Amino acid sequence: MRIIRKNRLIQVSFLPRIFPVNCYLVEEEDGVTLIDAALPYSADGIIQAAAKTAGKPLTRIVLTHAHDDHVGALDAIKAKYPDIPVYISARDARLLEGDVTLDPSEPQTPIRGGVPKKVATRADVLLADGDRVGSLQVVASPGHTPGSISLLDTRDGALVVGDAFQTRGGIAVSGIIRPLFPFPAMATWNAETALESAIKLAALKPSLLAAGHGKMIGDPAGALAKAIEQAERKLGVTPSRTKGEGGESYVAKSGN
Repeated sequence: MRIIRKNRLIQVSFLPRIFPVNCYLVEEEDGVTLIDAALPYSADGIIQAAAKTAGKPLTRIVLTHAHDDHVGALDAIKAKYPDIPVYISARDARLLEGDVTLDPSEPQTPIRGGVPKKVATRADVLLADGDRVGSLQVVASPGHTPGSISLLDTRDGALVVGDAFQTRGGIAVSGIIRPLFPFPAMATWNAETALESAIKLAALKPSLLAAGHGKMIGDPAGALAKAIEQAERKLGVTPSRTKGEGGESYVAKSGN
């Protein structure tokens, strides 16, 4: 286990040199919010990291999406702290229950990756785009799964993206294979939707990028732009730029 702190955000990484699986602790006034629950054996390490690094109790668990390597220790943590509420998007709450059916309005590509089959914990709070959890703003970022979310710390601009991006093996948008670490791409539901979400996340101009697999990146604007350009080329998509009140936002459009 490796622990790295950046301001109020603490990355807890399991198997960091081989197959890094990250979860995050966000320090709040009233305690610590856990983002994702890593692997099944990770519960004790997560709890110890919260006590050692932040010196505060766990108060919330927020899941970016319902894949096994992001919910693995959820049941064990809930068994120790049954009163801690669990948050997930309303859409991925279905995945947490093992339901891989798609809505008629969604791209009809199969849901991939390790969808939980034995997780007993259910969400206490279902999230939507724009909701707040403590200091964190929920940003809907589907693509890796239909209900993936990212979390923007409104205090300092740090952005936890789950698997919307990876930084292990080179930065990439979800669904774009990096040969040195292809696994997030292999587990992605819909790459075109993931690209749209990546563009949306980059437009937030985060101060720090924190992904589910790989190191955190400070001042990530250049890295995000590079990853988006690579995804556009791979998927045959051309960017379209529109001016908004807060500056430039980017909307992907098909190049066909």
